[in-house]
Amino acid sequence: MSLFHSNASNGLVVLGGNSNPELLTEIAQRLDVKAADVICSRFPEGEIHVQIRENIRGKDVFIVQSICASPNDSLMELLILMDAARRASAKRITAVLPFFGYARQDRKDKPRVPITAKLIANLLTHAGANRVLTMDLHAGQIQGFFDIPVDHLYSISTVGDYVVKKNLNNLVVVSPDIGGVRMARAYAKLLEAPLAIVDKRREDATHTHVMNIIGSVQDKNVVIIDDIISTAGSLVEAAKALKNAGALDIYAAIVHPVLAGPAIERLRDSVIKELIVTNSIPLGEEKRIDKIKQLSVAPLLAEAIKRIHQNESVSSLFSKVGVEA
Repeated sequence: MSLFHSNASNGLVVLGGNSNPELLTEIAQRLDVKAADVICSRFPEGEIHVQIRENIRGKDVFIVQSICASPNDSLMELLILMDAARRASAKRITAVLPFFGYARQDRKDKPRVPITAKLIANLLTHAGANRVLTMDLHAGQIQGFFDIPVDHLYSISTVGDYVVKKNLNNLVVVSPDIGGVRMARAYAKLLEAPLAIVDKRREDATHTHVMNIIGSVQDKNVVIIDDIISTAGSLVEAAKALKNAGALDIYAAIVHPVLAGPAIERLRDSVIKELIVTNSIPLGEEKRIDKIKQLSVAPLLAEAIKRIHQNESVSSLFSKVGVEA
């Protein structure tokens, strides 16, 4: 059960469910408010019970909920929280999704499969969202699945700064596949480093085979850039191929740490020196190993929430990395 307390005197209300309470609390602290008083629990048979226990009539409500860990439960909590806020006469409801679950199902790439990311967009809209604030979508076109405003943030300002401060010499930025080149290129520009690409073939949802490395990594330190790490199979395979190609120290900077199944064991046994992630998804104690460094995106999300609440531009948050909001 999550239970929070708040002061909404300035018209801004921040609340959330059980998926990422630590991030919610940190965002609220950055905004100098308390997270709203919410009960989000379960009935004995497992149904979700929600109650917002303070007046939010006419308020600007931001619901912070990552669709992660138990994604179906997290999604249902979010939808029910939005319905509760809408029925409580909130002036505006913004769904704040540090991690947008189901984003990898963004197209029909096989016969008779759904486009689940579009379904999620429809559910959020029909549940009462007036706008969406999210971060590092797996596929940028998901913004187009919505008929409401979407603010898409990039964590490069947080993760990139950390990598810059490491002062790594002879650095090469590596994209683990062709689809991640745009994201890796932004990091390469920030770090003033060349770009390399791992050409791989996906055998199934959890296994890949590296075919080739495009670019030179011989006698270079490497940082692999990606948006999601799930079972870590692709990452560990790419790191092994880079090491065999003559790379020195290998780092990975990956925004959303799903870290499912054998991921932790694979990382512990891998040639990766450090995995840099954000707290868009919380790390349980069993996932807090020495190789993993978790950075907070609460300052970025809090600043975006403040600007949205005050009807200010969010696009200026992107000027540093040369991408458009």
